[in-house]
Amino acid sequence: MPAILLMIDGMRPDAIAAADCVNLLALQGRSAYTLNARSVMPTVTLACHMSIFHSVPPTRHGITDNIYIPMARPVTGLVEALSQAGKKCAFFYNWEQLRDVSRPGYLHFTRCTNDCATNDDSDHETVAVALDYIHREAPDFAFVYLGTVDEVGHRYGWMSEGYLAQLRYVDGAVGQLLAGLSADTTVLTLADHGGHDRSHGTDLPEDMTIPWMVTGPSVRQNHEIVAPVSLLDTAPTLAHVLGVSAPRQWEGRVVEEVFEG
Repeated sequence: MPAILLMIDGMRPDAIAAADCVNLLALQGRSAYTLNARSVMPTVTLACHMSIFHSVPPTRHGITDNIYIPMARPVTGLVEALSQAGKKCAFFYNWEQLRDVSRPGYLHFTRCTNDCATNDDSDHETVAVALDYIHREAPDFAFVYLGTVDEVGHRYGWMSEGYLAQLRYVDGAVGQLLAGLSADTTVLTLADHGGHDRSHGTDLPEDMTIPWMVTGPSVRQNHEIVAPVSLLDTAPTLAHVLGVSAPRQWEGRVVEEVFEG
């Protein structure tokens, strides 16, 4: 049973309804979800992604900005754990710094499309490339990162009309991706952080609060998660879906509540 991690960088949970994102709202309706999950401090993209993929906070992995540095005490990441268990993993993204969230030699395929900072259409290209590969190669796990909403937030401001319009546009790419996946696919959709004014990185609720939604076989539908959810819970939950044990260094937990029974 394959799994997809769908990341929409900088997507505030209150923006989904404000932008009338028909695909994301429909996804929420068939998901186990929370609109009150927590990011990590600092709420910066690379720091958040290192926490997502390694299930430890920045105080453990050591990255506090968008510049990669190797961990002094390495933690096994999600991709490494899946690959070591024989799973086929692929990455699709439009922000090149994300190449560092997995170690060389563990991905079967990786593709960085047009830079999200210079091309507002690049999320659609990323989805097209991802679907082409998924249909041909059937990976067990794929990470699909869409970065333009964050870029537009920095340009016009979070919750501005320009920001909401870009999220509405990207919602079309989300719909295209979801329509192209097989019915047995589990999809975990989230943001790494929110934003305020034209920035993020603080512990303000606008920066720290994120959506976190899971849909797929054996997942409860239209269920609002009661338990607290953190970015750190993402890797353990996905590993559980794929039948792989979580490395003992991970600090997050499997969000058992999302599963039926």
